[in-house]
Amino acid sequence: MNSIIFNGFVAGIATLIGSFFVLALGTPSHKFFSFMLGLATGVMLTVTIVDLVPSAYYVSNLTITLTGFLLGLLLLALLDKLITNFPPIKRIINKKEGYFLKMGYLIAIGIALHDLPEGIAIAVGYSATDNLGLIIVLAIGIHNIPEGMATTVPLKIAGMKNRNILLIIFLISLVTPLGAYLGLVLVSISPKLIGLLLALAGGAMTFIVSSELWPEASKYNLAFSYFGAILGILIIIASTILI
Repeated sequence: MNSIIFNGFVAGIATLIGSFFVLALGTPSHKFFSFMLGLATGVMLTVTIVDLVPSAYYVSNLTITLTGFLLGLLLLALLDKLITNFPPIKRIINKKEGYFLKMGYLIAIGIALHDLPEGIAIAVGYSATDNLGLIIVLAIGIHNIPEGMATTVPLKIAGMKNRNILLIIFLISLVTPLGAYLGLVLVSISPKLIGLLLALAGGAMTFIVSSELWPEASKYNLAFSYFGAILGILIIIASTILI
């Protein structure tokens, strides 16, 4: 149990890598940012197609797999609506003063909310097989790097001190191991939940890819986003074979 939570922490702390990169080297170029987001897209989509959904079907059945996948899509869609339409957040977005500082906080809230189901996915993956757990940790870790960049850039532009930025990013990173613990609790209540939760994680990852990662990646530099996506696909296929 402790090792799974620790691996959730490792995946979450990858957010700090992206933050360190921005603080040490400055705002990344559009090409590099598109490449990293494309890489995260390829990684997460391939994990969903190659591992999460097939594993969910293997340990349960088609009905449970489809139900879990749709619930994952719905959960993340609701979280997305909550973030963008919650009245205090809408007021923050519409204010011009301190725009970048507030943008950074908004992104941080969104990432924290997304990290909880990702942590659950890690726990459920390990409950299925150790190999699947490791692959999910790798996928989420890679995807957290550009998320750390995306949070840090507006906060840095707004003039926030580096130590305060790193504190915010560190607090965000703790949500992933919290999700891993929650996932372990859910699985311990009923092992039959494993198939449902695996599919739910697949649905959640699919929503993140389709609504956030890929649109943002292709917006800056389409060629580099495709290059990153292809590399992400190859990384997960190789990991599936080797791990």
